[in-house]
Amino acid sequence: MTPAQLVLGIETSCDETAAAVVRRHADGRAEVLSSVVGSQVAAHAPYGGVVPEIAARAHVESIEAIAEAALAEAGVGYAALTGVAATAGPGLVGGVMVGLSFGKAVALARGLPLVAVNHLEGHAVSARLGADIAYPFLLLLVSGGHCQLLSVEGVGACRRLGSTLDDAAGEAFDKIAKALGLPYPGGPALEALADGGDAGAFQLPRMLLGRKDCDFSFSGLKTAAARLVEGVSGETQRRDLAAAVQAAIAGQLAEKSDRAMAAYALAHRGQGLRFVVAGGVAANRAVRARLEATATAGGFSFAAPPLAYCTDNAAMIALAGAERLALGISDGLDAVARPRWPLDEAAANANPIHTPGRKGAKA
Repeated sequence: MTPAQLVLGIETSCDETAAAVVRRHADGRAEVLSSVVGSQVAAHAPYGGVVPEIAARAHVESIEAIAEAALAEAGVGYAALTGVAATAGPGLVGGVMVGLSFGKAVALARGLPLVAVNHLEGHAVSARLGADIAYPFLLLLVSGGHCQLLSVEGVGACRRLGSTLDDAAGEAFDKIAKALGLPYPGGPALEALADGGDAGAFQLPRMLLGRKDCDFSFSGLKTAAARLVEGVSGETQRRDLAAAVQAAIAGQLAEKSDRAMAAYALAHRGQGLRFVVAGGVAANRAVRARLEATATAGGFSFAAPPLAYCTDNAAMIALAGAERLALGISDGLDAVARPRWPLDEAAANANPIHTPGRKGAKA
């Protein structure tokens, strides 16, 4: 049996400065001793989105205090730790560098092993913070910056089944919310506005109808919704449009997930069919309900992280690090911050979603 791990996790990939202490028991069970998240919403709200330079400076100013708060809440000191895990990418590289540098400093000063964690792997294991979910499982990772379907076979063993060709689902939520004049962050505000709305009042396009793969596209939906906003008047129409957008995004996620489930079940011969949804959009109740129904219809169990661990947090980073440490895997102090870091690097190299020279926001 592998030894227990007590890991300090650091997360600074976007606009949350987060630290957490997680104990991974010898039997693999995870126990969150603390999870502290410092929000930067007020700093970015005037701009309607995250400003990388502001985010990086805020991380520098708060990272030490956040880490100390996490240790105090957990009731442990640095001397009790068996390792430190820090997000090394993907994300806004200025912020990633802050958290990774702090993690390196702790590791060096305390003689602890360092794990440079892929932020997406953190999301992949986040559901394991609240339940005993065994490998392998099918994962839908859906957030503001990422939208992909992955077959997760074990620690660090992910195979990409589908990815977004343009915008992520959470990005579409946020940008449509901004067009509707909703405050930042837009996703939760749009969900609140959609409550009680008539999703059938507006017709929105279904993307990639001619394709039979598991890839996503939300840019056309975003553009169509933004045009409809121009003709919307009154609170009732605003609610209806928000409900239509939410239903359209949930529908595409469910359709592609259903297709991935069929391929996954065939590859795994129908055994141990588990469907996990993680990322910030997994906190949306309508999306979660639609995906749970899709999983049930496909013969899969359904799991999602507790709401506190859907959005960016350090507990998931600490657990990802602890699982690697339990296998004897760690990184050197020369680990680099990476703005892009696919979970399935082989698939990303063989079939890149975004190619050099391509025009657009993702270039």
